[in-house]
Amino acid sequence: MPFGRRQASAPVDWLIVGLGNPGTRYAGTPHNVGFEVAGALARRWDLPAAKKKFNGLVTEGRAGIGGPRVAVLLPQTFMNEAGKSAGPARGAYRVEDLERVLVLHDEIDLKFGDVRTRVGGGLAGHNGLKSLRRELGDAGFQRVRVGVGRPDSTDPDIVASYVLGKWQQPRAEVQDLIDRARDAAESIVLG
Repeated sequence: MPFGRRQASAPVDWLIVGLGNPGTRYAGTPHNVGFEVAGALARRWDLPAAKKKFNGLVTEGRAGIGGPRVAVLLPQTFMNEAGKSAGPARGAYRVEDLERVLVLHDEIDLKFGDVRTRVGGGLAGHNGLKSLRRELGDAGFQRVRVGVGRPDSTDPDIVASYVLGKWQQPRAEVQDLIDRARDAAESIVLG
């Protein structure tokens, strides 16, 4: 390989993007539930330790024995810039069909505990999704929307404090939510 050229990544069938913010300050917050669901998938599929690549942490392998090839990406940009990680990863892994990009993210407009899937649709003011649409060229990617609920206020500061603060629900309920979102994501990938 000539000096200065990077080896291309092997193609994958699915690029799975967990949304969250990097750093310990944001760990264990509703806004980082996408990271937690992605981590649960990687553990279920026994994927190797993540490596730094594409301004993120990425692991790749098969979704179970004989399953499709996957890359699971946790952008290490802040969420509002997640597309700057996901866009280059999509290109490197040659995921041409946008519906083969699966995004795992928090959704304040769903009550805590709801898990819904969809392809495309509105972005509901979610800056991480807006960044992905901007960098991927369209919002036609698959999504697992993880309901984290919202505070009884529309004040942006109160909403931000809620999603960036620690979970208010018991850890067992949060873990159940993560597990159900993981199962929903897995059913899309293996579908």
